[in-house]
Amino acid sequence: MSQRATKLGEAIKIEINDIIQKRLKDPRVGFLTITSVDVTSDLRESTIFFTVYGSEQEKKDTLTGVEKAKGFIRSELGKRLKVRHVPELYFKFDYSLEYGNKIDKLLKDIHDER
Repeated sequence: MSQRATKLGEAIKIEINDIIQKRLKDPRVGFLTITSVDVTSDLRESTIFFTVYGSEQEKKDTLTGVEKAKGFIRSELGKRLKVRHVPELYFKFDYSLEYGNKIDKLLKDIHDER
C-alpha cells in the first residue's frame, strides 16, 4: 500500500470512529470499534474492518446498521477530509481478535495440562 493510501486509511479510521460514536443514531449499531482501514492504491475503495462487543445477533445487526448508514458516513467523510474523491466504503467484520483469543485459550489449555 502506498504512503498516501496509508495516510488516508488512518484519517478515515479516525473520522469514521467519530462519526459512528457521535453522529450515527441507528439503534442497531452497538459498541463498534474500527480496527483497521485498507485503501486501494488508486484511493477509490476502502475496506473498513471492525469488531463489535456482543452476541452474534448484535454483530449482524451492527453490520446491517452500518451498511444502511454507508451513504451518510461517506457524505460526512466528504465534509471532513480534504480529498477530491471520497473512497467507496465496504464494511467487514474483523475476526482476528476472536481468532487470537481462541489461540490464547488453546495455548493456556495446553499449558494447564502439563
